[in-house]
Amino acid sequence: MKFKDWLWLVALAAFAALIWGRDRSWVGNASEVLPILGALPVFLWLGAPWRFAATPFAIHPSTLATAVVLFVLGTVLNLTLLLALGWALAVWSWLQLRVEPADRQRVFRLLALLVMAFPWVTLDAGQIGWWFRLSAAWVTEQFYTVLGLVVSREGTFLKVQGLPVSVEAACSGLKALQAMLIAGTMLAYIQLGRNRLYWWSLPLLILLAWVANTARVLMLTAAALTFGTEFAEGWFHAWGGWFVLMVMFTLCWLAFALLQWQTNRAVKPAAPAP
Repeated sequence: MKFKDWLWLVALAAFAALIWGRDRSWVGNASEVLPILGALPVFLWLGAPWRFAATPFAIHPSTLATAVVLFVLGTVLNLTLLLALGWALAVWSWLQLRVEPADRQRVFRLLALLVMAFPWVTLDAGQIGWWFRLSAAWVTEQFYTVLGLVVSREGTFLKVQGLPVSVEAACSGLKALQAMLIAGTMLAYIQLGRNRLYWWSLPLLILLAWVANTARVLMLTAAALTFGTEFAEGWFHAWGGWFVLMVMFTLCWLAFALLQWQTNRAVKPAAPAP
Protein backbone atom coordinates (compact mmCIF):
# COMPACT_ATOMS: atom_id res chain seq x y z
CA MET A 1 0.00 0.00 0.00
CA LYS A 2 1.15 3.48 -0.85
CA PHE A 3 0.89 6.74 1.08
CA LYS A 4 -2.20 7.81 -0.90
CA ASP A 5 -3.88 4.52 0.05
CA TRP A 6 -3.41 5.33 3.72
CA LEU A 7 -4.80 8.82 3.18
CA TRP A 8 -7.90 7.32 1.55
CA LEU A 9 -8.33 4.96 4.49
CA VAL A 10 -8.17 7.92 6.88
CA ALA A 11 -10.85 9.70 4.81
CA LEU A 12 -13.05 6.58 4.88
CA ALA A 13 -12.61 6.29 8.66
CA ALA A 14 -13.63 9.94 9.05
CA PHE A 15 -16.78 9.40 6.96
CA ALA A 16 -17.62 6.29 8.98
CA ALA A 17 -17.31 8.27 12.20
CA LEU A 18 -19.56 10.95 10.69
CA ILE A 19 -22.25 8.40 9.87
CA TRP A 20 -22.13 6.99 13.40
CA GLY A 21 -22.15 10.43 14.98
CA ARG A 22 -24.83 12.22 12.96
CA ASP A 23 -27.70 10.55 14.86
CA ARG A 24 -26.71 9.48 18.36
CA SER A 25 -30.11 8.16 19.45
CA TRP A 26 -28.49 4.73 19.54
CA VAL A 27 -26.28 5.80 22.49
CA GLY A 28 -28.91 4.70 25.02
CA ASN A 29 -28.51 1.16 23.69
CA ALA A 30 -24.77 1.41 23.08
CA SER A 31 -24.02 -1.96 24.69
CA GLU A 32 -26.36 -3.62 22.18
CA VAL A 33 -25.46 -1.51 19.14
CA LEU A 34 -21.67 -1.12 19.30
CA PRO A 35 -21.00 -4.88 18.85
CA ILE A 36 -22.07 -4.54 15.20
CA LEU A 37 -18.69 -2.88 14.64
CA GLY A 38 -17.43 -6.45 14.80
CA ALA A 39 -18.49 -6.66 11.14
CA LEU A 40 -15.31 -4.76 10.24
CA PRO A 41 -12.77 -7.25 11.67
CA VAL A 42 -14.89 -10.08 10.23
CA PHE A 43 -14.59 -8.38 6.81
CA LEU A 44 -10.82 -8.16 7.19
CA TRP A 45 -10.58 -11.76 8.39
CA LEU A 46 -12.66 -13.28 5.59
CA GLY A 47 -10.99 -11.06 3.00
CA ALA A 48 -7.50 -12.25 3.91
CA PRO A 49 -4.97 -12.65 2.46
CA TRP A 50 -5.04 -9.03 1.29
CA ARG A 51 -2.89 -8.79 -1.81
CA PHE A 52 -2.56 -5.35 -3.36
CA ALA A 53 -1.56 -4.89 -6.97
CA ALA A 54 1.66 -3.09 -7.78
CA THR A 55 -0.23 -0.32 -9.56
CA PRO A 56 -0.54 3.41 -8.81
CA PHE A 57 -3.23 4.61 -6.41
CA ALA A 58 -6.57 4.90 -8.22
CA ILE A 59 -10.28 5.17 -7.48
CA HIS A 60 -13.01 3.95 -9.80
CA PRO A 61 -14.87 7.15 -10.78
CA SER A 62 -18.36 5.75 -11.54
CA THR A 63 -18.42 3.68 -8.35
CA LEU A 64 -17.35 6.70 -6.30
CA ALA A 65 -20.00 8.84 -8.03
CA THR A 66 -22.67 6.31 -7.06
CA ALA A 67 -21.39 6.38 -3.50
CA VAL A 68 -21.66 10.19 -3.43
CA VAL A 69 -25.25 10.03 -4.74
CA LEU A 70 -26.14 7.58 -1.98
CA PHE A 71 -24.49 9.84 0.61
CA VAL A 72 -26.58 12.78 -0.58
CA LEU A 73 -29.82 10.78 -0.68
CA GLY A 74 -29.11 9.30 2.75
CA THR A 75 -28.56 12.78 4.18
CA VAL A 76 -31.66 14.27 2.55
CA LEU A 77 -33.94 11.33 3.44
CA ASN A 78 -32.26 10.79 6.82
CA LEU A 79 -31.68 7.11 6.09
CA THR A 80 -28.59 5.57 7.65
CA LEU A 81 -28.92 2.53 5.39
CA LEU A 82 -28.26 4.66 2.29
CA LEU A 83 -25.26 6.24 4.01
CA ALA A 84 -23.94 2.77 4.88
CA LEU A 85 -24.41 1.62 1.27
CA GLY A 86 -22.61 4.73 0.05
CA TRP A 87 -19.71 4.11 2.43
CA ALA A 88 -19.39 0.47 1.34
CA LEU A 89 -19.31 1.58 -2.31
CA ALA A 90 -16.69 4.22 -1.49
CA VAL A 91 -14.54 1.42 -0.05
CA TRP A 92 -15.17 -0.68 -3.16
CA SER A 93 -14.29 2.23 -5.50
CA TRP A 94 -10.79 1.92 -4.05
CA LEU A 95 -10.47 -1.83 -3.53
CA GLN A 96 -11.70 -2.85 -6.98
CA LEU A 97 -8.63 -1.19 -8.51
CA ARG A 98 -6.12 -1.93 -5.77
CA VAL A 99 -6.50 -5.59 -4.85
CA GLU A 100 -5.22 -8.31 -7.14
CA PRO A 101 -7.68 -9.10 -9.98
CA ALA A 102 -8.02 -12.70 -8.79
CA ASP A 103 -9.27 -11.50 -5.39
CA ARG A 104 -11.77 -8.87 -6.52
CA GLN A 105 -14.84 -11.06 -6.84
CA ARG A 106 -14.16 -12.60 -3.42
CA VAL A 107 -13.77 -9.18 -1.77
CA PHE A 108 -16.86 -7.81 -3.54
CA ARG A 109 -19.01 -10.51 -1.95
CA LEU A 110 -17.94 -9.31 1.49
CA LEU A 111 -19.24 -5.75 1.03
CA ALA A 112 -22.48 -6.74 2.76
CA LEU A 113 -20.50 -6.86 6.01
CA LEU A 114 -19.42 -3.24 5.54
CA VAL A 115 -23.04 -2.18 5.11
CA MET A 116 -23.91 -3.95 8.35
CA ALA A 117 -21.22 -2.10 10.33
CA PHE A 118 -23.55 0.88 10.85
CA PRO A 119 -26.63 1.13 13.13
CA TRP A 120 -29.23 1.44 10.36
CA VAL A 121 -31.44 -1.28 11.85
CA THR A 122 -31.73 0.66 15.12
CA LEU A 123 -32.12 4.06 13.44
CA ASP A 124 -34.18 3.24 10.32
CA ALA A 125 -36.03 -0.02 10.82
CA GLY A 126 -38.48 0.64 13.63
CA GLN A 127 -41.34 -0.54 11.42
CA ILE A 128 -39.63 -3.88 10.95
CA GLY A 129 -39.70 -4.36 14.71
CA TRP A 130 -43.44 -3.72 14.77
CA TRP A 131 -44.11 -6.36 12.11
CA PHE A 132 -41.80 -8.80 13.88
CA ARG A 133 -43.86 -8.33 17.06
CA LEU A 134 -47.25 -8.50 15.36
CA SER A 135 -46.44 -11.59 13.31
CA ALA A 136 -44.88 -13.33 16.32
CA ALA A 137 -48.04 -12.64 18.33
CA TRP A 138 -50.20 -14.01 15.50
CA VAL A 139 -48.11 -17.19 15.18
CA THR A 140 -48.23 -17.66 18.97
CA GLU A 141 -52.02 -17.32 18.87
CA GLN A 142 -52.32 -19.92 16.11
CA PHE A 143 -49.83 -22.30 17.71
CA TYR A 144 -51.47 -22.47 21.12
CA THR A 145 -54.97 -22.55 19.60
CA VAL A 146 -53.97 -25.68 17.67
CA LEU A 147 -52.75 -27.19 20.95
CA GLY A 148 -56.25 -26.73 22.34
CA LEU A 149 -55.60 -23.78 24.66
CA VAL A 150 -57.95 -20.83 24.96
CA VAL A 151 -56.27 -17.89 23.24
CA SER A 152 -57.40 -14.35 22.43
CA ARG A 153 -55.35 -11.60 20.82
CA GLU A 154 -55.55 -7.87 20.27
CA GLY A 155 -52.61 -6.63 18.24
CA THR A 156 -49.48 -7.70 20.09
CA PHE A 157 -51.32 -8.49 23.35
CA LEU A 158 -52.49 -12.06 23.99
CA LYS A 159 -54.26 -14.03 26.66
CA VAL A 160 -53.32 -17.70 26.76
CA GLN A 161 -55.41 -19.70 29.22
CA GLY A 162 -56.15 -16.37 30.93
CA LEU A 163 -52.44 -15.56 31.20
CA PRO A 164 -51.64 -12.11 29.74
CA VAL A 165 -48.74 -12.14 27.28
CA SER A 166 -47.57 -8.88 25.73
CA VAL A 167 -45.09 -9.02 22.87
CA GLU A 168 -43.26 -5.81 23.78
CA ALA A 169 -40.66 -3.92 21.79
CA ALA A 170 -37.96 -5.97 23.53
CA CYS A 171 -39.51 -9.01 21.83
CA SER A 172 -39.31 -7.52 18.35
CA GLY A 173 -35.87 -9.02 17.79
CA LEU A 174 -34.72 -5.63 16.51
CA LYS A 175 -31.87 -5.29 18.99
CA ALA A 176 -30.34 -8.60 17.95
CA LEU A 177 -31.36 -8.47 14.29
CA GLN A 178 -28.21 -6.83 12.95
CA ALA A 179 -25.95 -9.09 15.01
CA MET A 180 -27.86 -12.05 13.57
CA LEU A 181 -27.45 -10.68 10.04
CA ILE A 182 -23.68 -10.29 10.54
CA ALA A 183 -23.33 -13.82 11.91
CA GLY A 184 -25.51 -15.18 9.11
CA THR A 185 -23.56 -13.34 6.41
CA MET A 186 -20.30 -14.68 7.79
CA LEU A 187 -21.67 -18.22 7.73
CA ALA A 188 -23.13 -17.73 4.25
CA TYR A 189 -19.76 -16.62 2.94
CA ILE A 190 -17.90 -19.50 4.59
CA GLN A 191 -20.31 -22.08 3.13
CA LEU A 192 -21.43 -20.45 -0.12
CA GLY A 193 -18.82 -17.77 -0.80
CA ARG A 194 -17.77 -19.32 -4.12
CA ASN A 195 -21.34 -20.04 -5.19
CA ARG A 196 -23.84 -17.78 -6.94
CA LEU A 197 -26.40 -18.84 -4.35
CA TYR A 198 -24.50 -16.67 -1.87
CA TRP A 199 -26.40 -13.59 -3.03
CA TRP A 200 -29.73 -15.39 -2.65
CA SER A 201 -28.78 -16.47 0.86
CA LEU A 202 -28.59 -12.87 2.11
CA PRO A 203 -32.36 -12.09 1.85
CA LEU A 204 -32.97 -15.51 3.40
CA LEU A 205 -31.27 -14.24 6.56
CA ILE A 206 -34.22 -11.94 7.30
CA LEU A 207 -36.63 -14.88 7.16
CA LEU A 208 -34.40 -16.99 9.39
CA ALA A 209 -34.08 -14.13 11.88
CA TRP A 210 -37.88 -13.88 11.99
CA VAL A 211 -38.21 -17.63 12.56
CA ALA A 212 -35.68 -17.53 15.38
CA ASN A 213 -37.34 -14.56 17.07
CA THR A 214 -40.84 -16.07 16.77
CA ALA A 215 -39.48 -19.25 18.35
CA ARG A 216 -38.26 -17.10 21.24
CA VAL A 217 -41.76 -15.67 21.80
CA LEU A 218 -43.25 -19.16 21.73
CA MET A 219 -40.62 -20.36 24.19
CA LEU A 220 -41.20 -17.48 26.63
CA THR A 221 -44.97 -18.04 26.49
CA ALA A 222 -44.47 -21.72 27.23
CA ALA A 223 -42.21 -20.84 30.16
CA ALA A 224 -44.83 -18.45 31.56
CA LEU A 225 -47.56 -21.09 31.26
CA THR A 226 -45.41 -23.79 32.85
CA PHE A 227 -43.41 -21.97 35.54
CA GLY A 228 -45.23 -18.67 35.95
CA THR A 229 -44.89 -15.12 34.69
CA GLU A 230 -42.21 -14.19 37.22
CA PHE A 231 -39.90 -16.90 35.94
CA ALA A 232 -40.49 -15.98 32.28
CA GLU A 233 -39.78 -12.30 32.94
CA GLY A 234 -36.62 -12.92 34.98
CA TRP A 235 -33.28 -14.35 33.95
CA PHE A 236 -34.99 -16.67 31.47
CA HIS A 237 -36.22 -13.68 29.47
CA ALA A 238 -32.76 -12.09 29.50
CA TRP A 239 -31.18 -15.25 28.12
CA GLY A 240 -33.81 -15.40 25.40
CA GLY A 241 -31.69 -13.13 23.20
CA TRP A 242 -28.86 -15.65 23.28
CA PHE A 243 -31.34 -18.36 22.41
CA VAL A 244 -32.40 -16.37 19.33
CA LEU A 245 -28.79 -16.04 18.18
CA MET A 246 -28.16 -19.76 18.67
CA VAL A 247 -31.32 -20.71 16.79
CA MET A 248 -30.47 -18.26 14.02
CA PHE A 249 -26.95 -19.64 13.70
CA THR A 250 -28.24 -23.22 13.61
CA LEU A 251 -30.91 -22.42 11.01
CA CYS A 252 -28.35 -20.62 8.85
CA TRP A 253 -25.93 -23.51 9.02
CA LEU A 254 -28.63 -26.03 8.08
CA ALA A 255 -30.06 -23.89 5.26
CA PHE A 256 -26.68 -23.09 3.72
CA ALA A 257 -25.45 -26.67 4.10
CA LEU A 258 -28.56 -27.83 2.23
CA LEU A 259 -27.99 -25.26 -0.54
CA GLN A 260 -24.36 -26.31 -0.82
CA TRP A 261 -25.33 -30.00 -0.98
CA GLN A 262 -27.95 -29.35 -3.67
CA THR A 263 -25.45 -27.36 -5.73
CA ASN A 264 -22.75 -30.00 -5.44
CA ARG A 265 -25.28 -32.64 -6.42
CA ALA A 266 -26.40 -30.64 -9.46
CA VAL A 267 -22.87 -30.16 -10.81
CA LYS A 268 -21.66 -33.67 -10.02
CA PRO A 269 -20.66 -35.34 -13.30
CA ALA A 270 -22.76 -38.27 -14.38
CA ALA A 271 -21.25 -41.71 -14.10
CA PRO A 272 -19.93 -43.08 -17.40
CA ALA A 273 -22.16 -45.56 -19.16
CA PRO A 274 -21.03 -49.19 -18.86
